[in-house]
Amino acid sequence: METITLGLFSLILVVCLLLKLPTLYALFAGLILFCGYAAKKGNSPKKIVSMLYTGVLTAKNILIVFLLIGMMTALWRACGTIPYIICHAAKLLRPEVILLVSFLLNCGISVLTGTSFGTAATIGVICMSMGVSAGANPLLLGGAILSGAFFGDRCSPFSTSALLVSELTKTSIFDNMKNMVRCAWLPFLLTCALYGVLGFQLHSQSAQTDLTALFGREVALHPAALFPAIVIFALALMRVPVKYAMLASILASLGVGFAIQHFSLAELPGLLLTGYHAADPQAAAFLDGGGIRSMVKVAAIVCISSSYAGIFQSTGLLDGLKAGLLKLGKCITPFGAILLASVGTSMIACNQTLSIMLTDQLGSELEPDASRMALDLENSAVVVAPLIPWSIAGAVPLATIGAPLTSIFASFFLYLVPLCYLLAQIPASRRL
Repeated sequence: METITLGLFSLILVVCLLLKLPTLYALFAGLILFCGYAAKKGNSPKKIVSMLYTGVLTAKNILIVFLLIGMMTALWRACGTIPYIICHAAKLLRPEVILLVSFLLNCGISVLTGTSFGTAATIGVICMSMGVSAGANPLLLGGAILSGAFFGDRCSPFSTSALLVSELTKTSIFDNMKNMVRCAWLPFLLTCALYGVLGFQLHSQSAQTDLTALFGREVALHPAALFPAIVIFALALMRVPVKYAMLASILASLGVGFAIQHFSLAELPGLLLTGYHAADPQAAAFLDGGGIRSMVKVAAIVCISSSYAGIFQSTGLLDGLKAGLLKLGKCITPFGAILLASVGTSMIACNQTLSIMLTDQLGSELEPDASRMALDLENSAVVVAPLIPWSIAGAVPLATIGAPLTSIFASFFLYLVPLCYLLAQIPASRRL
């Protein structure tokens, strides 16, 4: 019955994908399916509700952070933090190093914001438009942008995926970040080398968009706009919990907004709820976003996915797959088995959140050490999900910047992270 249930869930996801229906529809249908499975196994409705509640409880801290992220990103736009950074970062875009600089700029913005989607919609769009006008290959440029967008999605203290991993594994996000940086330096340098060599062939000198004039019509581009970003990174370095660091940054943003941008109290509720909306349509393409409403969909995905976890754990639905992975782990290392599991869950889940949760459920017995399990998830499900063509993790950022879907093949960082980590797990005697 377990095989049939999982097969039906996979079929539902495929049908929704083919019909281009929202992922939430498939996840909600899956919720009904798994509740039916739990009832078939003899669980009462009260017990099933308890399973769902237990699963959702694992994500309670993440949901609070989602609320803060929505408010913070709206305020960073409105008080000038993001416009100021983008204006100055865009000046580094030169044709001969367009691929490398695009990767690095997207790395920086994604670390700053913690979101691959938001990074693609801001600096990603700028890099793509300037790169194409300079004669860069859209496939390679899209790969560089996607790689950079997921650099921060993987290891930013404000990343929802990083927060999810820390909650699932009961580990400190700051300890996880330290471990991630330690095992990412080689993939990072190799990626820089690849984009540097591939991009150096470009030497055209096309005109660049004057972002300072464009954004200057919307906000005052004052150096004080950097203060909210400085606050949150300073507190992160001091290992202040992310929730409190974000709250401090929100207060700093309000201070800058009232002092520099002349916020009015009347506009604040709308800004925090629905996000920032530029008056100029051209500027809006780069700056609009944020707000609590922007986090509703991802919060719903996390809630439903978390409820799955409660059912899976209580009913043993995944026990058969776990047993198979345990045997496989003895042959190809625990991480090798977890990596394969993440490919399968990413193909089925079609989104990063559910892929992370399913991979954690399947691989938790392969790696009993919580810190190592957190690193295994970051080096597998987090970076594998955007490489699946039909997953929204990679398809949405690429569609946002107007890059071809085949750019996933040029997202070198996303391949090198799991590859380098896997090779490091194999004993030297077996590599010879």
